[in-house]
Amino acid sequence: MSDDVTRARELLREHRESIDRLDAILVYTLGERFKHTQAVGRLKAAHDLPPSDPSREAAQIARLEDLADQADLDPEFAKAFLNFIIREVIKHHEKHQSSGG
Repeated sequence: MSDDVTRARELLREHRESIDRLDAILVYTLGERFKHTQAVGRLKAAHDLPPSDPSREAAQIARLEDLADQADLDPEFAKAFLNFIIREVIKHHEKHQSSGG
């Protein structure tokens, strides 16, 4: 095996280890985020507030698009990702509303 192939395999292993660590960070970060959004959902339900807040959602999307641009991440991907999260959060909030908090 050539030195180039050996080095390429080593670089591939290093990249994959970083990807694995980042995947773990994403999962734990999303877990923490959803703990807070669940608390928000319970608070909204307890005070009969609507499960969604379109103005906040729009501001968050704009903020995330800006962050994505700064991070060299496709803003459309970031927007789609946040929209997915927002839909999940609203589902949880609606569930809290229907169960009375």
